[in-house]
Amino acid sequence: MPISRRGFLRATTTAMPTAFPRSDHCDGTHFFNPAGRLQARGFAQLPRWWYQRLVQGQGERWPRTVPAPRKPILPDAVPAGRVAVTFIGHATFLLQLAGLNILTDPVFASRAGPFGLLGPKRARPPALRLGELPRIDVVVLSHNHYDHLDITALRWLARQHRPRIVTTLGNKAWLESRGVHRVSEFDWWQTGDATPELGVVCTPAQHFAARTPWDARRTLWGGFLLRTTAGQILFAGDSGWAPHFAEINVRLGAPELALIPIGAYEPRWFMEAVHMNPDEAVRAHRALGARQSIGMHFGTFQLTDEGLDAPLHGLAAARAAQGVSAGEFTTLDFGETRLLTLR
Repeated sequence: MPISRRGFLRATTTAMPTAFPRSDHCDGTHFFNPAGRLQARGFAQLPRWWYQRLVQGQGERWPRTVPAPRKPILPDAVPAGRVAVTFIGHATFLLQLAGLNILTDPVFASRAGPFGLLGPKRARPPALRLGELPRIDVVVLSHNHYDHLDITALRWLARQHRPRIVTTLGNKAWLESRGVHRVSEFDWWQTGDATPELGVVCTPAQHFAARTPWDARRTLWGGFLLRTTAGQILFAGDSGWAPHFAEINVRLGAPELALIPIGAYEPRWFMEAVHMNPDEAVRAHRALGARQSIGMHFGTFQLTDEGLDAPLHGLAAARAAQGVSAGEFTTLDFGETRLLTLR
């Protein structure tokens, strides 16, 4: 059955408060990157990019088939003071600590777009299906883009696990109107407790938010610093390069582990304001002072023009150029679980 414009708007637009606190990144109704920083390109620039891709043939095509990820072998229990990190795909990680399981930006959909029918198709299936997840206590949700907010997955998690969900300003009302509850929303630098064992701080990001052309910048974007019993873990969300990485270090201290995006960065004229390339991701790692970092946001959905493995090759080159070892900033294979001691 075809989807009407009215049905599309009802299903995708955001129910939200009429006003937010005014700040250096909000005028009361819309959010923006602070003054002096790059602002995201608008929807009006999309035809130029599409022309370059479709007519001029710029950009690389991903292969039709990509090897399926390995099946994760999850630990039965995680010792105190350690964290098991499993890369499910894109920005979705399972973080297992002693007595606490956290899921970041859970996206299990086959497409990054409305209704599971539109948008870029998933190149690799998620390394775990929803039904294969262990108990989920907390979901961290950075912003509302389709490759980060999968409403079908969130509804399933809400029914089956009833996790505490921490997210950015403006998303709570939209989620609750769609049956997802136990939501707490945060402004940049706002702190709170997701559970008695887990403190969170919402951190800035250089990005934007929208589900449709009609609700751009009506909700906030960001990352989250997770204060765990094993150490501080930064989930950076989606971000371009900006001074906030150094500011996080100054205000909150260096994270023991940072999950940093490294993909979806070409062409630079369009993506620089919202997505880091690998060289900038390594600069972010250094500005944060992170003890170790893991790359994310690559090899799952072809959102931009770089090739499937370009972020991995770019990360290796950027590490060499900036004197960062592979042990300091690495990536996990899709489906890989790594048990880390953070301190």
